[in-house]
Parts: sequence; structure tokens; C-alpha cells
Amino acid sequence: MEKLLIVVDYQVDFVTGSLGFPEAKNLEGPIVRLIRTYEEKGDEVVFTQDVHEDSYLHEEEGRNLPIPHCLKGTPGAEFYGQIQALSANHEVFEKPTFGSADLFKFLQKKRHRTIALCGLDGSICVFANAILAKTADPDAHIEVYADATGSADPKALANAYAAMKRLHIEVSEEPRKAGGLF
Repeated sequence: MEKLLIVVDYQVDFVTGSLGFPEAKNLEGPIVRLIRTYEEKGDEVVFTQDVHEDSYLHEEEGRNLPIPHCLKGTPGAEFYGQIQALSANHEVFEKPTFGSADLFKFLQKKRHRTIALCGLDGSICVFANAILAKTADPDAHIEVYADATGSADPKALANAYAAMKRLHIEVSEEPRKAGGLF
């Protein structure tokens, strides 16, 4: 498949749980529309899912972000809202940290002309996985849909978007023609 959508960590703990923020709920509609658009066109959709063990606070991430979240087997680790049901038809890459090593390997094996990302947190996990996508498939056009991506820290999100643009990752409001691919 030429096009891939990566839905990053749209999970209960990032929407309404321990790391949630009010605006995160508003992303559900745009993310659902993106998933359905990609499915209808026969394009590929995958998901990342942040999952931590009970030992999270003793791990590197937990020492720097000491807020337990997405603990394996808890409701907070589940995908939020309609995304839970939609994810059942697609590959899900569990990850214990910001970027997904398994997603990176997947992207190296497949070549896509366009790789798009959306989800949470745009300044951390979306950012990390966009860079992984750019590294794994350097000739692919990488874009992040800003209208389907969010962060509890708007300043950090703006900084992440600026950094992505410098890495030739497009930040757009909606799917659009990029290099004649859409």
C-alpha cells in the first residue's frame, strides 16, 4: 500500500485519565474521520499503544515523568471512545516509551509513499514516531495532521511542529495533495 496512517496513543489516560486534558476529547471526531477515510480508500492504518508495567516509576521515563499512566491491563491503557473498536481491525504496536521500535521495524520492511500521523501527545509520542518514520523510510512523505493531534502543553506542541518542519515533516490541518500523492 502506498499510504499509511499511524494513530498514536489515543488512549483513555491521555484523554480523560492521569495525563488527560480537556481538548483531547475533541480529537476523537477528526481521528475517526481520518481512519475511515484511509479504510475507504484501501490504505493502511496502524496504531501505537503506550503500555507500562507496574514498575513504571522505577524506569527511566517514570523517573522523569512520575505520573503512572497506561498501566498494562488497566482501563487507562485502552484506546479512547470509538478508537477502541476501530483499532480491532488493524495492527497495534505496543510500546513502553515514546517511540515504537516495532513500528520502526515495520516501516523499514514496507515502503510507503506517504506516512501520516495523528494522536497524542503531539509534542512527545507523535513527534518521536514521526522522526522514526522519517528515519525508517527516508523517501516517504511524512506528515502530521494538526487537527487530529494535540498536547496538554500548547507551547511544547508548537515547538515540536517547528522542529518537525525543519526535518521536512509536513504539519497540515487535513489530508491534502503532497507531492501529487493524494
